[in-house]
Amino acid sequence: MASSVLDLAAELIRRPSVTPEDGGCQEILIARLERLGFTIERLPFGEVTNLWARRGSATPLFCFAGHTDVVPTGPLEHWDSPPFEPSVRAGRLYGRGTADMKGSLAAMILATEAFLAAHPSYRGSIAFLITSDEEGPATDGTVRVIERLQARGEGIDYCLVGEPTSAEYLGDTLKNGRRGSLSGWLTVHGKQGHVAYPHLAKNPLHVFAPVLARLCAEQWDRGNASFPPTTFQIANLHMGTGADNVIPGELELQFNFRFSTELDADRIAQRVETILAEGDFAYDLRWRLSGNPFLTPAGALVSATREAVAAVTGRIPELSTSGGTSDGRFVAPTGAQVVELGPLNATIHQVNEHVEIADLEQLARIYQDLLARLLT
Repeated sequence: MASSVLDLAAELIRRPSVTPEDGGCQEILIARLERLGFTIERLPFGEVTNLWARRGSATPLFCFAGHTDVVPTGPLEHWDSPPFEPSVRAGRLYGRGTADMKGSLAAMILATEAFLAAHPSYRGSIAFLITSDEEGPATDGTVRVIERLQARGEGIDYCLVGEPTSAEYLGDTLKNGRRGSLSGWLTVHGKQGHVAYPHLAKNPLHVFAPVLARLCAEQWDRGNASFPPTTFQIANLHMGTGADNVIPGELELQFNFRFSTELDADRIAQRVETILAEGDFAYDLRWRLSGNPFLTPAGALVSATREAVAAVTGRIPELSTSGGTSDGRFVAPTGAQVVELGPLNATIHQVNEHVEIADLEQLARIYQDLLARLLT
């Protein structure tokens, strides 16, 4: 299986697909899935390429979810080999998307082929939900496909997202939830003036600084057994005219909350605006909710996935909700059980991104074992 997984992963990596481009990757997957008897739906929205493929009509419906888009390469001269020319060195496959997440997509396809060969009369259905809008704004990808499915009453029971979740070795971490993500863009209005006449101006940073200190020091919640405490982080702070003798008239701040199930976006916004109201300044504030937190508790999917990892690797993965967001946040609200499991994440989004070829082989075996546990 290793060479087959490697061959398919390499074929996908050869297709440049910087978000929201798909680069023809989904057509490669479609060709394999059509041979297996999947019904194919191409669902483009805007610039985004989406795929919904399903085999069977019975329940339960198990869905592999993933994305073909990748982040930009960064400086090409920093790569040891071209990022879209797959290279094998010392048992590793190098290229943009090897770990995030074309390697997982290849493992999903090979696992499904092997499972169907071994279990032609399985129960339930198998589906693939693939997008080219996960690394981008995620507005025309998985969320739009889910809307289409819900509109026609088609529900997912189990969903495995192939994000790179492993930290030290394959399968050591299983994500059974994610924190929510809420971003804010704040403009603090002061009054521009000459630095030599501060009494005739109003420095926005000076009046905002005590409030900013409050925001940074605030304990938003204590987290819970499944989630760490909610965090507030500044992503960007900008002010100034470029001149050293001018007090600027505005300050712009971009910030983000990664929040637990102890809070929701409305309560966070209310607390932020209560703190801002303590300051002596006018401001404008806009919000963007990227996704709410979700958690899949112990149950059929979590148990089966942990057992599948243990059967292949001999180790039981730890449950975690750490890290950034994933497209699981769009699937979980439908009532589906959602987990994430994929290769090591040590080199994702970096120069010389790579994955162990042996890990791809084991990942395909894990996915195949999981299908057998849930659908036979």
